[in-house]
Amino acid sequence: MAIATTESYAAMLDAAKAGGYAFPAINITSSSSVTAAIQGFAEAESDGIIQVSVGGGQYASGSTIKDAVVGSLALAAYARVVAEKYGVTIALHTDHCHKVYLEEWLKPLLKLEAESIAAGNGPIFNSHMWDGSSVPMDENLAIAEELLELSQAADTILEIEIGVVGGEEDGHSAEVNDKLYSTPEDGIATIEKLGLGEKGRYMTAMTFGNVHGAYKPGAVKLRPEILGDIQAAAAAKFGKEKPFDLVFHGGSGSTAEEIATAVSHGVIKMNIDTDTQYAYTRPVVDHMMKNYDGVLKVDGEWGNKKAYDPRAWGKLAEAGMAARVVEACEQLGSAGKKI
Repeated sequence: MAIATTESYAAMLDAAKAGGYAFPAINITSSSSVTAAIQGFAEAESDGIIQVSVGGGQYASGSTIKDAVVGSLALAAYARVVAEKYGVTIALHTDHCHKVYLEEWLKPLLKLEAESIAAGNGPIFNSHMWDGSSVPMDENLAIAEELLELSQAADTILEIEIGVVGGEEDGHSAEVNDKLYSTPEDGIATIEKLGLGEKGRYMTAMTFGNVHGAYKPGAVKLRPEILGDIQAAAAAKFGKEKPFDLVFHGGSGSTAEEIATAVSHGVIKMNIDTDTQYAYTRPVVDHMMKNYDGVLKVDGEWGNKKAYDPRAWGKLAEAGMAARVVEACEQLGSAGKKI
């Protein structure tokens, strides 16, 4: 088991949809967070997805370089080597590419992958997300159609967003209003443009009140039943039960019931970032506070090297994040399931 192939990724997604569960998709920004995410999947005995955003890619390239392509490739390369040791299948994904980043991030990656396929090798990532939530629906789907064709050449799966996720994510923000709720008409228009798989496989993030960021349960007004309405309307028109492979964005603060309802309507991937960021950072804070005079050279002293060695607090951070990944796998039903 290691990084997913095109075939094993499709098998993962098919198994999730048939089995009524979903995979956590964990955002990563560094080699340490890659290790933490994979460790969590291994501890849960679950296959899983790790994903890099444009900001994550920029950071991974070096904070003075900020090259999203370079950082994305670096994280993928690290994951490809490390994942070999963990006994689960890990898919690689790029997250939330807005229009402004198409030419400098997503399209260059797809071009590199198409070249890799043409040379007889596999793709670098398994899937990529086009986030057209900030452009008109017609433009969103027109760009999605173009990217779906490029994804076919790159042997990858495309993820799209239909509707708007509120809040702030990776420097992009959206208002919390009625646009947060996709409609059956949106779903039908999507299939009319992108097909039912004959033009290439794609996943769809339909919105049902989702908001990025940190929220307490109940603060965000989710209506996951909307997903069932969209699936039913599309099934009635096109004759295919649950035609959409759905993705759940902005899940922080969601109740267990809301998550279960969304999964029952065909969600097979749920993005998790805010919660794992906190789970990674919280043990570091605890370590620093408990070892204040060891991590700092207070009053002319020399501190304690064992306390400020990055490995000391780094492994605590990784363990904390891994535990949150295990929790997500258990909540989404992927724990104990490996292809």
